[in-house]
Amino acid sequence: MNQQDIEERDIRERARAVRMIVFDVDGVLTDGSLFFGDDGQEYKAFNSRDGHGIKMLRASGVETGIITGRTSQVVLFRARNLGIAHLFQGADDKLDAFGKLLAGVNLAPEQIAYMGDDVVDLPVLRRCGLAISVPDAPDAVKARCHYITRAGAGRGAAREACELIMRAQDTWAAQLALYDR
Repeated sequence: MNQQDIEERDIRERARAVRMIVFDVDGVLTDGSLFFGDDGQEYKAFNSRDGHGIKMLRASGVETGIITGRTSQVVLFRARNLGIAHLFQGADDKLDAFGKLLAGVNLAPEQIAYMGDDVVDLPVLRRCGLAISVPDAPDAVKARCHYITRAGAGRGAAREACELIMRAQDTWAAQLALYDR
């Protein structure tokens, strides 16, 4: 068995153990761009396929959460729209937020996947069971992740992570069957 096969098997085993995935927002669920109106209102663009992937993953039995350093109403609206119950905004210390999340759910860190894109995400990426990032993340972040998506941030990366977990847990076919009729 070559190194790539070993790494792929490790990723599958880690994904199989996941009971919750937690996402950063800027640079993961969005492309990282920040738009502000003249009134100071913040706008973000989310990918509809990412959102549907999150809904399918939730329907397959995996919980979802968000930990983000910024605070905005649009993230609250998006989380509600997707049924994401665990939302931590304004998390200057993401590890602290991760600790609060763990205290509120009956899961071990190994059962949680975390998807982040920058150095502020490293403390959580280093402690979760499945660390995921995006192609344009800094090398220091990618080097500490188990899986790097092919799709870009805000362009299908979250969907890819959700499908990775569903495939590893053998729930993808059942989710797809709901539409492939």
